[in-house]
Amino acid sequence: MQKTDVPDLSTIASIVGQIGRPTLPEALDEMLAKVARFDLSAIFGFPFDSRPLLLHDGYRQHAEPAALNAYLDGAYLFDPFYTACAQSFPAGLWRMRELAPDHFFDSEFYSSREVHPCISMRAGSLVEEIGFLIPLEGGFNAVYSLMRSHGAPFSGDEMDGLKQIEPLVRETVRSHWRDVRASERQLRLDDLMETAFASFCEDRLTYQQRRIVQLILRGNSNYAIGQILSVTEGTVKLHRQNIYKRLNISSQRELFAMFVERLLPPLPLEESARG
Repeated sequence: MQKTDVPDLSTIASIVGQIGRPTLPEALDEMLAKVARFDLSAIFGFPFDSRPLLLHDGYRQHAEPAALNAYLDGAYLFDPFYTACAQSFPAGLWRMRELAPDHFFDSEFYSSREVHPCISMRAGSLVEEIGFLIPLEGGFNAVYSLMRSHGAPFSGDEMDGLKQIEPLVRETVRSHWRDVRASERQLRLDDLMETAFASFCEDRLTYQQRRIVQLILRGNSNYAIGQILSVTEGTVKLHRQNIYKRLNISSQRELFAMFVERLLPPLPLEESARG
């Protein structure tokens, strides 16, 4: 089968026949790898109002257990794929860069081995991550991520080939995890983010400043934050300076470390500063 060819009928029949069996995720990985090479994979289920579920671990032991736990405990809030699910982006195949804020790939979350499991041997070493957004039953959403840790990003032909079989991937995942149920209570993204940040320095920062902290940590530039909040870029810069002064810090790295320390279990952040 050529790199961008769709699976033949026998392959499709084999995939369908494994719905409900523990072998299905690996079978899907194998089928997709014949269309486009990737090094790591994962399927996460996002119920929005509770801890995500790792439905398929295709990290092949490259994800640090502590980083994976930190991601599941709260750092997923910064993941563009999670944000896309929460904002009801259409189902389909997406490049992460199509969903991410403008400075996301320079953010502390993306380069942190403490809280970002989607890395290979070192933090920030992924060439590209793409993902299938898949709505499940009961308001639940899944993201099936494919990650490439070396070589070129996914080509247009590879993306086209994967998009041809996206309906098969989507319906197979939906059928396999049909019994995964989300809580009936769903929170809007703004509500969930506000809950996560409600106790973060509320005694030292105003609501507007905490909102800016959220946007900074998710990887938005000063310009993008200004567009979101309908203020000038200069106003955002002034807010950022005041935030750093109130928190007695001088960098975005320190802001991120402070947030992680508040939100997640204790992590060896000193190693990140050295590495």
